[in-house]
Amino acid sequence: RELLPPWLVIVAGLTGIVLLCVSTKDVPNVLGFFQYGIVLDAGPSRTILFIYQWTTTKANKTGVIRGCSSCPVQGPGVSSYSDSPQEAGKSLEPCLTWAQKEIPAEQHSQTPLYLGATASMRQLNLTYPILSDGLLAALTGTLKSSPFSFQGAQILSSPEEEAFNWVAVNYVLENFFKYDWRGQLVPSGKGMAGVLSVGGTSAQLTSELEEEKQAPEEGVRLQLYGQTHRVHSRQCPCHGTEQLRSGLLSVLVQ
Repeated sequence: RELLPPWLVIVAGLTGIVLLCVSTKDVPNVLGFFQYGIVLDAGPSRTILFIYQWTTTKANKTGVIRGCSSCPVQGPGVSSYSDSPQEAGKSLEPCLTWAQKEIPAEQHSQTPLYLGATASMRQLNLTYPILSDGLLAALTGTLKSSPFSFQGAQILSSPEEEAFNWVAVNYVLENFFKYDWRGQLVPSGKGMAGVLSVGGTSAQLTSELEEEKQAPEEGVRLQLYGQTHRVHSRQCPCHGTEQLRSGLLSVLVQ
C-alpha cells in the first residue's frame, strides 16, 4: 500500500482528537453557520493550534468535520518550559488571538477548546510529576482566559494517542463512510487500515481486532458512525528514529 504523506498524517491525527475528545453537544446551526472547534496539539518539539468546522449533519450520530486552518505556536514544545511554566502559557496567546479573528465572534462562546499533550509530557509526568502538573496548570489558566469554551488540557496516554491516529487515518481514507449518488452518508463497506507510527524511541502498530475474545484488556473500544471498533496498539521498543540514527552513526564511525 502507498504511504500517506507525513503532513497528511499530522493533520489527520488532530482530526481524531476532534472526533473523540471535543464535546459532542449539538448547537443549533442558525442560518447555516458552521460550528467550530479548536485543538492544540502539544507535541515533543512544538505546539500547533488547529481549527476545525462542521455542520449539524451527522453520520449515525458521529460528526463529519473538516480542517480549516492552523497556527504553529512559536517556541519549543511545552515540556521544555518545565522550569518556567508561565512562559508556556504565554506562548499560546498569539495563536489564541489569531483564532479569535478566524472564528466569528458570535461563535466564540460555543467553540470547544481542547489541548492534548503527548510523548514528552508523558515522560516528564513519569520522572517529575510536580513539574508536569505545574505546566498543565499554567496552560489551563491561559486557555480558560480565552473567550472559547475550554474543555480540558491533559496528557494523552499512548493507547489514546494511537487510537486517535487510527481513527484519523481511517477517516481521511473514507473507510468509515462515503457519500452515495444522492449525496447521502452511507457506510463505505471498506475494511479498516492498520497504522504504523514511528516516534523517536519506538514504533507502534495499531489495528482493529475482529473478534471480541481477541480484545486485550488494554485495548480501546470506540463507538463511531453506528459501529463498535476494538483497537489495540502493539509497541515496538527501540525501533524509533533516534535508534536508527544512532545505528547509522555507529556504522559511519566504524
